[in-house]
Parts: sequence; C-alpha cells; structure tokens
Amino acid sequence: MNASTPHHVHGQHTTSRASWSQAASATLHCLTGCAIGEVLGLAVGTALGLSNLATIILAVVLAFVFGYALTITPVLRAGVPLATALGVAFAADTVSITVMEVIDNAIMLVVPGAMDAGLGTWLFWGALAFALAVAFVVTVPVNRWLIGRGKGHAVVHQYHH
Repeated sequence: MNASTPHHVHGQHTTSRASWSQAASATLHCLTGCAIGEVLGLAVGTALGLSNLATIILAVVLAFVFGYALTITPVLRAGVPLATALGVAFAADTVSITVMEVIDNAIMLVVPGAMDAGLGTWLFWGALAFALAVAFVVTVPVNRWLIGRGKGHAVVHQYHH
C-alpha cells in the first residue's frame, strides 16, 4: 500500500480511493463504446424514419453491444475463456453504460426537435455531441465510486498485461 492509494476497511470489504484520472479513463473507454452504438443507432433509426422509441431502443442496444465488445476483446486476448470474459464485461461496464445511456438519451429527448431533425442537420449532431459530453461528465464520478470499491472498470484491470 502506498500513500496515493489509501485503503479503508469497512466490515469485510476493502476499498481504495480511485483517482479522477482513473475514473476519466474508464469513462472515456465506456464513452467510446456508447458513442459508437449511440451514433449508429440514432443514425440508422433516424434514416429509416423509426419512431423515437424504436430509435432509442436500437441506440441503447447497440451502445451495450459495442461497450461490452470493447471490454471483451482485450480480455479474450489475455487468454480468458469467453464465458469469463462476458462476466468481466458485464461487471465492468453495466452500471457505467446504463448511466451514460439514460443521460444521453434523456437529453436527446428534451432538446426540442433533436430526434426529428435529421442526419443532415446541426441540431441533430450538436444535440448528440452535447448529450454524450454531459453523459461523460455525469458518469466520471460514478466510475470513480465503482473503481474505488473494486467494481466497475477495476474488474478489468486484473486481465490487462
């Protein structure tokens, strides 16, 4: 144990204080998968003229798929079996992706006209960029709290070489 990572024992659980840098890094990783899925889902749903609900469902599903995929890939490369890698991804990313998706989709819904603006408009892309930026800012403290308790993205680090 060093001075930069103090540990506190609460009952049988040991926690360490996660840095803002670690939390931001984990959130950026999460944001990457979420953004790929979110942009793809919103773009496809908007281009196909799907309802707002169907478009958001598609975007959320794809955000989870891409978010988990970005976590599973390096874990699999470390020689971990698929079932274990899936468990690691679910443990590492579910809370973070959920928070991010709730925030960014809520913003897309409350920005007047954003969901109906179309792919060729500044309103659509500006609202989406703003929504993802706010989701990032809101999710960083969530990830800091999770990592500090050995959960969230902290679960993945044991598989990195």
